Amino acid sequence: MSTGGCAGVGAGTPGGTLRALLRPRWPARGRALASAALSARPAGPGDPGPPRGSGRSPQAGMAAEDEAELSLLECRVCFEPYGPDGQRRPLNLPCGHVLCRGCVGALAGAERQRLECPFCRRLCGPADTSECRPLLQLLELLGPAGGGLASALGRSGGAAAAAPPSGLGLRLCLGGWGSLVNPTGVAACPGSGRLAVAHDGKKRIHVFGPSGFCLRRFGERGDANNDIKYALDVTVTSDGHVVVTDGGDCSVKAFDSEGRGVLAVREGFCLPWGLDAAAKSEVILTDSEAGALYRLAADFQRGELKKCQMIRSRLVSPRAVAVCQSSGAVVVVEHLKARGPSKGSTRVTILSAEMDLIGQVDSFGLNLVFPSRIYATAVAFDREGRVIVTDVCSRAVICLGKPEEFPSFNPLISHGLSYPVGLTYTANNSLVVLDSGDHSVKVYSST
Repeated sequence: MSTGGCAGVGAGTPGGTLRALLRPRWPARGRALASAALSARPAGPGDPGPPRGSGRSPQAGMAAEDEAELSLLECRVCFEPYGPDGQRRPLNLPCGHVLCRGCVGALAGAERQRLECPFCRRLCGPADTSECRPLLQLLELLGPAGGGLASALGRSGGAAAAAPPSGLGLRLCLGGWGSLVNPTGVAACPGSGRLAVAHDGKKRIHVFGPSGFCLRRFGERGDANNDIKYALDVTVTSDGHVVVTDGGDCSVKAFDSEGRGVLAVREGFCLPWGLDAAAKSEVILTDSEAGALYRLAADFQRGELKKCQMIRSRLVSPRAVAVCQSSGAVVVVEHLKARGPSKGSTRVTILSAEMDLIGQVDSFGLNLVFPSRIYATAVAFDREGRVIVTDVCSRAVICLGKPEEFPSFNPLISHGLSYPVGLTYTANNSLVVLDSGDHSVKVYSST
């Protein structure tokens, strides 16, 4: 039910105030496009969108998508594309904003003693910066021949979601640009049917009711104890607590149903990424940098950590994770290292509740039964214990079968998705897909 890739980092979509402070020096290839994009979209994540009922041309929609790409993959000071090496490497400032290494050096000056964030004016020293790991992971996913985020996402041309062969139909669509900004994780509350979504807006967590209305927003972007710098994934425990992995300060944070912070665990993690709630107030989570799987047990009502135990090691960049509520089995999506010009591949690994290996298949193995490259980004168990994954290459949701028959291949949704990065099931067995390509949550039910 967790995400495997990042769709946004830091303050990637500055609003009107920023545009007044910094006059963009757009590259020649993007001036006209950027101008159209800035006029076609809201001023910022917290600003209201266009009035209801107002028309929006396909050209304006595509311009907004391209502006989102520029915001994500280009430094917002020099507007040059980020890269994995040298002066183009993205760096986090302590305030949570992201700049390239070259701009950090230029802002620090010749003495390199301190610099002022161009967005929020907070002072810091060059030594206080850190590598923006989520964005580096995204650059790794796109690869040297990726051609930018738009080529990785593809474009559906605005086509509506058709009913897939599995008999699932689109019942509800939530969010959209201006409501959600580059969402990264989605989870369903077992009792209430509410959906919690992690994204890159000013308030990192949005909670939607079963009918689609946004009921609550919390998790301010900032440095306070209960703030969230960069939410990578989210889950909801059986008693309604929302638990978030924060890639900005490498922590796990828990909030009650009202959005009040109750627990923050920062010690021992390198880069906590995906997580899923298990029974008895436990959460299973991955540490992508450490290559490990953890079991975190806590009394969330009292805000007390009971234990945080590594239960599996020697995994390769594990990100998405899901727990089978009936058997306790755990499925993990590992991101294998790229070789040569390749963009890398993924491996889906199933472990028993005792952490014994049950099954394993990588992108090459799946290609033997499906004539297309598969790159898994999210994973979940359905009610019958079958493994479900999202694939960003075919823009589809695929059932890989139960652990004992793993892997089989059955496409569940093959139309209407742009870049699926999150996956979960509700208590009434509706399938929820987080589509970062159009910043939305899509709920599917049997037709």
